[in-house]
Parts: sequence; C-alpha cells; structure tokens
Amino acid sequence: MHPLLLLAGSQWAQLFFALSILILLHEFGHFTFAKLFKTKVEKFYLFFDFLFPFSGLLNFSLFKWKKGETQYGIGWFPLGGYVKIAGMVDESMDKDALSKPPEPWEYRSKPTWQRLLIMLGGIIVNILTAMVIYMFVFGVWGEQFLPTNHVKWGIMTDSLGQSIGLRPGDKVLSVDGQKVERFNHIITNIVLNEAKSLQVERDGRSLDIPIPAGTIRKILKGDRELIAPRVPTVVSDVIPGSEAAKMKLQKEDSIIALNGKPVFFFDEFHEQLLALKGQAIRLTVMRGSQLAVLDGIVGPKGDLGFYRYGGERFLKLEHISYNPFQAIGKGFMYTGQQFANYIAQFKLIFTSKEVKASESLGGIGTFAKIFPTEFIWHDFLMLMAFVSIVLAFMNLLPIPGLDGGYVIFLLYELFSRRKVSEKVMERATMVGLVLLVVLMVYANGLDVFRAWFKK
Repeated sequence: MHPLLLLAGSQWAQLFFALSILILLHEFGHFTFAKLFKTKVEKFYLFFDFLFPFSGLLNFSLFKWKKGETQYGIGWFPLGGYVKIAGMVDESMDKDALSKPPEPWEYRSKPTWQRLLIMLGGIIVNILTAMVIYMFVFGVWGEQFLPTNHVKWGIMTDSLGQSIGLRPGDKVLSVDGQKVERFNHIITNIVLNEAKSLQVERDGRSLDIPIPAGTIRKILKGDRELIAPRVPTVVSDVIPGSEAAKMKLQKEDSIIALNGKPVFFFDEFHEQLLALKGQAIRLTVMRGSQLAVLDGIVGPKGDLGFYRYGGERFLKLEHISYNPFQAIGKGFMYTGQQFANYIAQFKLIFTSKEVKASESLGGIGTFAKIFPTEFIWHDFLMLMAFVSIVLAFMNLLPIPGLDGGYVIFLLYELFSRRKVSEKVMERATMVGLVLLVVLMVYANGLDVFRAWFKK
C-alpha cells in the first residue's frame, strides 16, 4: 500500500485532513461574500497564528504569504481558522482598528443584509459542501442498505437487549408501531424518537417488547450494538500470531461446532467462548467441502483472534443506483435529513431525561473514532460530509464568537433598525470566546477521563 494511504488509514489523520479542508471551505465562504460586497479581508488563515482565544499571545505563523490586500497563512495552533475582515469585531479583537472612523471598504460600513450574508457565508458553504459530496457519492457508488425484512435469521442482541425482553432470532417488525425499512435505522429511531416499544416476531408470533426507562441512556453509553443481524460464524481474516493463527484457523472457515456442540450462529459461538476463557477447546469447521477439527486455547478476554464476515456476506442487500439528476436530488434531500437528525440528537441533551451531557458530549478524540481505521474513499467522503453538517450546525449556535452569535445581533439590528454598539460586541465576543474555550476543555476532558478511567 502507498505510504500516503497508510497515513490516511489512521483515524486521527483522516479527521485532521477532513477538518482542514472543511475549515478552509468555511472560511472561504466568509471570504467570498466579503469580496462580493467589496469588503477588505486582511487575513485568511487555516488554524490560528495566536494562542486562541488570546489574540496577543504567541503570534506567529508556520507559513504565510501576501497577495493583494490579504495575507494568507497557516497558523501554529491547530484549532479552527479565521478570516480577519476589516472593521469587524472577531477573534483577533483588534480594538485599535475599530477606534478609527469607519472606511467604505470596512465590514461595519456595509448594509445589515450584506453583513448578515458575510457571517452566514461559512455555514452556507459547509452545507453546500455536504450536498456536493453526497451528490457525488450517490452518483458514483449509489446507495446500499440492508432491508429489515431481509434479516432472515433474525437478530443477535447483547445483555442489554436481553434484559428488556429481546431474544436471539427475534425479527424486528416495527418501532412504536411504525415499520422501519432499513435495519440500520432501527436504533436511530429508538434513540431520536425515544421509542416506548419494539414489535418483533418470535416463533411465528408477534410480540410487543416495552422499552423501559433508562434503556436509551444505556444504548448511548454502550460499546456494543443493541441489535445486529444474526449470521453464521465465517472467518474473514486471522490476526497473525493469535491463537486462531496457532490453531491453523483459515480465512473462509465456517465454524459449526465448539467442543462438539453445534454453534451455527456467531452469538451462540461468542457466548460459549466467553465462558471458556483460558481453557482448551476444539473447533469443528467447514473448510470448503471438508470438515476440519482444530485444537486451541481461548484467550483471557474470551477471544481467539480472528475477524468474521458481517451481514453483507449472507443477507440480501438492496442497491439503488442514481443517474446524475437523481443523485443531485438525493444529495439535497439526504443533507436535509442528516441536518435534521443532528438537530434532534443535539436537542436530546436538553430535553431527554435519559441523555446526559457528560455521557453524550465528546471532544476531538470522540470525533476521530467515527472514522474507520482503514481508509476507504466512500466511507471517508460520507463522514466528511457529515462533519461538514456538524460544523455548520455548531457555528449556527447563538454563542458570541461563533457565526450564530453575530447573526443574532444582526437579526436584532435588521428588525429593530438599531445597531448594537461595538463596545457591546467586543464584550460579548470575549465572553463567548472564553465560553467556547471552557466548553472545548470540558468536552476534551471527558475524552481523557473516558480513556483513562473507563477502560
């Protein structure tokens, strides 16, 4: 594999690459509208050339050049980016420039509607970026999903699922009486709609499974899926040096018995394996058309050291292809759906009794974990589009220092026809920047706490 792809395979590298592009595009949105309205842009920076939010500390750039009236550069502090627009209260907190009479080419001299578009420019570009990426992905790869009614062997479920009454082999029919076409939307619907019940088919009978209070909180806290398609245990890869490698387990081997006891499905096999930690075992596998018997020892964590195939290997997936025009419509609609889902998810922090900020919020480490460990263009682009939506939403929050904070002041000015004083803007921006730093420290602190104390 090419060294660049190996680097890109890192979750952190993928996040850094995606964020860098999206930050540049966000700032380009502000820059474009500023230029459109003939407003002077003094700086355009990826990352900060000062210790954010203290504009007077550690001022230096890793790289910079000047073209026309604008200085372009890369700052040393890898957290966001900014454009310094003449005559505007922003992260740089340049009070000296604001103490002078306004010039025609300054932000503060422009009509309210123009300043509003300049401030919304970054959010607009982030949303458009997500749309374009989704349009491209759907146009090139189409869309593939597992229909709920194609999960022919039913579900496998963890201890949480079993505690609420689910059983291996149950076939999910609906959530709160509403059918869910796509299997991967079941958990999303349960969480976002705070569902009260699941309807399943078991042994040919329909059952209603109540979802007790506290379940959603446990779902969000858990490291495993509540439900997954039930499938046979077929080896997709063996970890070198593992017990599976020592016992000569091979790719494509289908495990059918453990210590002479039939185990057709993975959940059956996994449950028995956990009960045999550190013990000698004998596996019976189908290798091609032949039976093979393998002896080995279960690891201390109840594993052998191999990867298995998921539902896509055994269950019929639905594939939808889109022509260029259909891809445009699909990308537009999908962006709206993702934006609405993220708003609903964010809203739960404030409205749900089960969702706790300390358990749901996360910092840069949490973001990195959403990227796969292996670089795949399709997955990377889909996640990049999602992160672009998240950036758009977060910047829309009405916090001074963020775009949404400026927008609130501008909307007040637009409707009241009274301009907010620059002194008020300065103080609000400083409070907002300090608040942002506190929130970032808190969110990243949660990541550190989880990594060190919840292993």
